[in-house]
Amino acid sequence: MDDVAVALLKPTTMTDRDAVANMVARLHEEEARATETPLLRLDLPAVPNIPVYLKDETRQPTGSLKHRLARSLFMHGLVSGRIGPDSTIIEASSGSTAVSEAYFARLLGLPFVAVVPRTTSPAKLALIEAHGGECHLVEPGVDVREESQRLAVERGGVFIDQFTYAERASDWQGRSNIGAAILDQLVAAGAPELAWVVAGAGTGGTITTIGRHLRYRGLDAKICLVDPDRSVLHRHCNDRAQSACPGPASLVEGIGRQRVEASFLPALVDRWLAVPDAASIAAARGLSRLLGRECGGSTGTAFWGVATVVAEMARTGRSGAVVFLCCDGGERYASSYFNDTWVRDQALDLAPFATRLNAFVETGRFAN
Repeated sequence: MDDVAVALLKPTTMTDRDAVANMVARLHEEEARATETPLLRLDLPAVPNIPVYLKDETRQPTGSLKHRLARSLFMHGLVSGRIGPDSTIIEASSGSTAVSEAYFARLLGLPFVAVVPRTTSPAKLALIEAHGGECHLVEPGVDVREESQRLAVERGGVFIDQFTYAERASDWQGRSNIGAAILDQLVAAGAPELAWVVAGAGTGGTITTIGRHLRYRGLDAKICLVDPDRSVLHRHCNDRAQSACPGPASLVEGIGRQRVEASFLPALVDRWLAVPDAASIAAARGLSRLLGRECGGSTGTAFWGVATVVAEMARTGRSGAVVFLCCDGGERYASSYFNDTWVRDQALDLAPFATRLNAFVETGRFAN
């Protein structure tokens, strides 16, 4: 077995069992204290028969959807023997996962190092450090996973590896997963039957959890993947032979990948849409105005997909509820997506996408 494998699979000893049991108990206690994030109906009077709901994950203790994933990854690592009381935790992340993992590492008393692109928003880097984590920055083009593996060997740490373990670690059957929560909240709201869940994917853990739970419950609701147009994931859904997409990555943090990861299961995706970065950012700004508070770029990507799906449903006379996720708040992107100078520097023209989105909000129609 090579050095990387040893670093990734370093087991706990029998003398660590009490310490590990104590850390598992702390994770259970943290989950028990957490309150379920709200499901909010958007004000879209142009499509009254197709209620659109936003699952607001910004209400998580660490401010993003990744809080659920981080808890699951630590729990899986502990009960699988990969993480022990003396482990240094290392993760490859575009930021939000690392913020949440830094929180849980500090809860468990473990050192944490986030391997993140240098282009990650300063606000996210500050949050990682505020939770006690260390930021290890890499230049564009450097593979964050390979650097994380190298660092794990160098420091004798554990690469927690969201890209491999997100799908395995996430609970898709139990009543506490995000899919079950959405369904319960729709019932409580008196909503019609769920028709679509619109979501992006980075690791694929969330979309896999929801997709599996819908099938487990025997529901006919569909999954629409919204994916940055520079990502490989929508290409892989269309052609399983395409597993990589060379070239510059999307400007939208947290979703899209240049290669297909083990946690992404395309068989659970019913439809896929490629979304330009300018459309995602225009939609993030438009949705923020609708909500009265700022949301992140990946939420904008999802809202673009919602407009596409809902307008088609309205045009063809179909009804049903549509749900998408508010993955994180826009305050993390004050220096990028919500900064006009940054947008101009990226040579992005938001205007035509904003016009199309405004027309959808006002009329329920969405031009292709």
